[in-house]
Amino acid sequence: MEGILPLFKPAGMTSHDCVFKLRKILKTKKVGHTGTLDPDVTGVLPICIGKATKVAEYITDAGKAYEGEVTIGYSTTTEDASGEVVEEKKVNRSIPREEILQVLQSLSGEIEQTPPMFSAVKVDGVRLYEYARKGIEVERPTRKVFIKSIELLDDREVFSGDTISFRFRVSCSKGTYIRTLAVTIGEKLGYPAHMSKLTRIQSATYTLEDCLTFDEIGNLMETGRIKEILRPLESALSHLPKYVINDTVAEKVKNGAILPIPEHLKNSNGPIVTETGEGQALAIYAEHPGKPGLMKPVKVLRNDHD
Repeated sequence: MEGILPLFKPAGMTSHDCVFKLRKILKTKKVGHTGTLDPDVTGVLPICIGKATKVAEYITDAGKAYEGEVTIGYSTTTEDASGEVVEEKKVNRSIPREEILQVLQSLSGEIEQTPPMFSAVKVDGVRLYEYARKGIEVERPTRKVFIKSIELLDDREVFSGDTISFRFRVSCSKGTYIRTLAVTIGEKLGYPAHMSKLTRIQSATYTLEDCLTFDEIGNLMETGRIKEILRPLESALSHLPKYVINDTVAEKVKNGAILPIPEHLKNSNGPIVTETGEGQALAIYAEHPGKPGLMKPVKVLRNDHD
């Protein structure tokens, strides 16, 4: 079995829980996920099966889109609804729509984020959430992320109440913490805040409409139709530049040959997919570190021994 299965991840499960369950349903061990989704978060989780596990990182590196809800008025230890309340401050004024729109606009483009203590980022080889569970506060690395677009989904003109919640949609680079974004939105409005709901609506080219539930996957497996819904591993690479090669070069590629970088891809600055005229991906190449003008395979996806 080989391909990519866009799973609708339910709330209450870690990404690893999903992989464990799918190994049982699909009766195969070679199953991997494409980046951690917090247990509370629902939505698109592309699952790689068989040889497609080789391309998981390229799905992880592609952009993501989410629909979420910010609640301002109190913050939590985990920056989402599952944490304990850290700080409370009643919203003592009405907040006009225009003010929220200005805050969202200020968070577009490249921004800096510090990962929350309850996250999987490693510091000195230990995941932050492991420190957090022991009550140890450590210095966290600030990183740059890119917010492609962020928009308000609620159509109210004025927001008021002791706590205020509003929905938003964001399209962003990998590594963006939406929880932290929610906290920042609150800070810019002058209040503690947290992310009260979140659904991932897109990961790379896979959307909510593509996703299947565990029950649907189980039924397809029982009726022998599971292969009908598996996406080819090439679908995970659709955002990368392609180099179409002939059969002679294809044989060399399968054996890990170094190739000249094609003229039209000399400025690509990233992975290049070599593929056959029929669109079958054979390998992923990157610029050779020691030989200008040449590229070397970082992953051979298909060879004659498969």
